Amino acid sequence: MRRPNRRQALLAVTVAGAGLAAGGVPELLRMLRPDARPKKPAPRGHPARPGPAPRRDPGYAHGSLRALRRPVHSLHDLTPAAPPNAVALTVDDGPHPRWTPMMLDLLAEHQVPATFSLIAEEVAQYPKLVERIVAAGHQVCDHTVTHPLNLPGLGAAQIKEEIGGAHDRIAQASGVAPRYFRAPGGNWSAQVMDTAAEHGMICIDWEIDPRDWARPGTSSITRSMLDSKPGAIILCHDGGGDRSETIQALRTVIPALKQRGLAFVAL
Repeated sequence: MRRPNRRQALLAVTVAGAGLAAGGVPELLRMLRPDARPKKPAPRGHPARPGPAPRRDPGYAHGSLRALRRPVHSLHDLTPAAPPNAVALTVDDGPHPRWTPMMLDLLAEHQVPATFSLIAEEVAQYPKLVERIVAAGHQVCDHTVTHPLNLPGLGAAQIKEEIGGAHDRIAQASGVAPRYFRAPGGNWSAQVMDTAAEHGMICIDWEIDPRDWARPGTSSITRSMLDSKPGAIILCHDGGGDRSETIQALRTVIPALKQRGLAFVAL
């Protein structure tokens, strides 16, 4: 299959940003499909045959995109951009039977949408939590099957299984195909990004990292998150260990950022 040109790759970013700002996948996604390309005019003397009806499913055509050369670090990297006062909270490594429900309760209390980067092994154990995440209006993101920090160093087949396998299992559990992919530890390579693009996913990194996974203390996590500026993608975790510090920090951070005029959006 012929690889798309730069215009098509940039269009993928445009689509991701439009989905963020509008809360759903826009009609523009159909421009990525082969059946949306301009048709050649029929020869003179012959009426043009009607083309196929447009597809109504909102997903990307598998294998039709090329990964960007770097992942998205900020909402400003998306075109069209999110509202100028927007920040995005991303929650990694779940679902977890204890911390994910607490996170969901906290987000519901403050009416904050978030993006949950899910590990497929955990999804298989706690599918009801995935359903709850989606039912609450949050976004889901592919975070591989087993969370290998050396993902770029794996063989091609293993990379495809970690990314594609997670994509399919998350979609099956949630009823929603992930539109975003995040590499464990932020470890990227061209092959990783290309594999994500084959599944119609945009690669997402972060701008604010409080290193809450290391449990540096609630005050440290709080200080890091309060450094968020408009456009920031904020990283935190609901899986992989004790996340009580993260939950406690967010109880302070969310209302404080809102008071500064920032608005939370899901990717």
